Amino acid sequence: MHHTILEGPLNCLALNRDCSQVVVAGRNVFKIFSIEDQEFQEKVNLRVGRNINLNYSASDVAWNPIQDHLLASAATNGAVVVWDLNRVSRSKQEHVFNNVHKRFVNKVVFHVHESDMLLSGSQDGYMKLFDLRKADVSSSFHGRDGVKDIQYNPSHYFTFAAALENGNIQIWDMRNTSRWERQFTAHNGPVFSLDWHTDEKMWIATAGRDRMIKQQNRVRNTHTVQTIASVAKIKWRPQRKFHISSCSLLLDFSVNVWDIRRPYVPFASFNEHKDCVTGISWKQNNPHVFFSSSKDSTLYQHMFRDATRPANDANPVGISISVHGSVAYASSDKLNSSTTPRSNSYSRLPAVWKRTPERSEQFMMVTSLLNEFEIINSAEAVEDFCMSWFIRSAREYKLSGRSMAEVCEHNAKLADSMKRHQIAQTWRMLKLLYCGKSKKAPPSPVATAINNPKTEVTKDTDAERTEKQEVKKEEKPDTSTVGHGIKNHSDFFFGDGDVDQAVYEYDSHRNMQDGQEWSLPSEAFQPRHEIKETSQPLDPLSENTKGESPSSVNESELNSKRNEQVALSAQSGIKQEILLTPPFNSHLSPWHFTTLVRDMLQSYAEKGDVQTAVTAIIVLGDRIKPHLDELHIEQWFMSYIDLLGRFEMWTRATEIIRMSGHPAVGALNQLSTTIHTHCSQCSKPLLRSGWLCDRCNGQLNVCSVCHLPVRGLYAWCQGCSHGGHLHHIRDWLKTYQHCPTGCGHLCEYT
Repeated sequence: MHHTILEGPLNCLALNRDCSQVVVAGRNVFKIFSIEDQEFQEKVNLRVGRNINLNYSASDVAWNPIQDHLLASAATNGAVVVWDLNRVSRSKQEHVFNNVHKRFVNKVVFHVHESDMLLSGSQDGYMKLFDLRKADVSSSFHGRDGVKDIQYNPSHYFTFAAALENGNIQIWDMRNTSRWERQFTAHNGPVFSLDWHTDEKMWIATAGRDRMIKQQNRVRNTHTVQTIASVAKIKWRPQRKFHISSCSLLLDFSVNVWDIRRPYVPFASFNEHKDCVTGISWKQNNPHVFFSSSKDSTLYQHMFRDATRPANDANPVGISISVHGSVAYASSDKLNSSTTPRSNSYSRLPAVWKRTPERSEQFMMVTSLLNEFEIINSAEAVEDFCMSWFIRSAREYKLSGRSMAEVCEHNAKLADSMKRHQIAQTWRMLKLLYCGKSKKAPPSPVATAINNPKTEVTKDTDAERTEKQEVKKEEKPDTSTVGHGIKNHSDFFFGDGDVDQAVYEYDSHRNMQDGQEWSLPSEAFQPRHEIKETSQPLDPLSENTKGESPSSVNESELNSKRNEQVALSAQSGIKQEILLTPPFNSHLSPWHFTTLVRDMLQSYAEKGDVQTAVTAIIVLGDRIKPHLDELHIEQWFMSYIDLLGRFEMWTRATEIIRMSGHPAVGALNQLSTTIHTHCSQCSKPLLRSGWLCDRCNGQLNVCSVCHLPVRGLYAWCQGCSHGGHLHHIRDWLKTYQHCPTGCGHLCEYT
């Protein structure tokens, strides 16, 4: 393998008749090299002259297969240039065909058996046949769309094929310039390249933007190779019936050689180029050597001994779990043979008569062992692998039509019914976070009793009453009125909301011993004083200065006030589980839970539960979408839609696409929406119109009442398959019950 680096990117290359020279061309390069054993030697530089213009820039080049001194190039300005290497002058341009194409030319090719016949294909949809003897256009063919590639059939003198931008392949006869001989749709999108097989007369290979390489036999598609990128060029490998080489238009910079019988892995790969490959050409007398040009300004000669074998690095085992819990396991036969010991009798057999298979034969001889396992006799295991919960959730989840609270509650109950309690809790948490309203806490009984003098603070139980009566007997008569005075007079008032803020749970007092005594001051209660009306509530800490913090208050004073409150509550019979403490005016910042919800959705998606992530995004909408990555949203929606498609839940998948609100996901409903019907008489696809066949000129979809083609809504009977215009069929069946064609079927309009 050797290569050479040129001055600029290369667009094409071509070999001469005996494969001893190669010509490469680009925007700023047009040179001829001789092919040596270890290097390329430059022979001619065609980009010379006084006035170098666009005629010296080529998008394609062809070498005459009969006269070795003639070249043809397709200029980027729409001209076709013929070059004669035998010219004595410095410039080798023989003739320039100007104004034959209105747009740039994509392909030029010489006839296989006629040296004076040159064919060109342009983006304007025309193919021109040049007669070099007259230096003029002899025939013109109109393909009705941009022509990407053309090739003469080496087995048929008058036949050539054209690859069009609309995905069709046209087979032309040079003797008939008015219409193609045959046309068929090969790809979903533009066809970039085609190539006739050198040995099989009916085989033609096509490649396009849909990342497919298809082998047609002019009757049907027999083999299809799926690649990872749009295919730009393809070439059959000489002396190998099933091998074809390809290069990509974008992304993939390697040249792959495929065996069409094993389409999922390349037979060989060549990864020397650093940019997109633009041309491939094989040595006709040597199937192990080919040449390639690239946009990285390099020309390579590849040897098959330098190729990488992707199949050798592939994983020899595979495992998959079906949607119903079945497990499939596949392993290579080589792996099985290496783990299975051979018998002694087999090892003693002589290997004299055994032929070592070639690499291509070994590549096709590879087989694998496939086993399928089903889980039985374990209801719990089957339930774990079964996807019934996914199907039911997809069908019964509510995503719109109700309030968010109702939707979350419905989905939570549905998850609970399937024993998916974590998912149910998730829906309820979303309801609480986004729909929960902050309700004001109910007033405490202490505050109610203090603010309402007519209401008793507590109700004494029988035991408490007995204990109080015993205490009263021992007490003096003048102290028996203390409780009565507190009970009937309200000497403590609090501002609105102060009681709620000053609730204090006395956890520290619960650990006190029952026998602990309280030390009271000399006077159990402070003397009564006049309460002045003020706008600010009485706050035990209000005496602090503005610059002081609550922690700077005298601790002894605060403790004494707390002891007074405890003593007051003990005398008045108030339960000590709730005490009043000085309110601390703490302003807590709001809780930003959006980050937590985002992490939760990402966690579900990473675990494989894209259903929960997608449905939550749809329900939350703009509350969560701005905080998620657009790429992640697209991936989750695509994965969920793919799962729905596997379960054949097409209607639900369409609803998810419609409610996604993502442009890339919403565009799925706009792709592949055209379905071409076929002629009922000749079975030809109806590409131009749906009511007239271009081949047999027969009218299709004729109304059974007016006998005219139906170009709008077509109503038909499922019993006899006759129909017509919607309003004609409706009016007919209002009067008659039988089919208007006279077939005798009793039709019904519903």
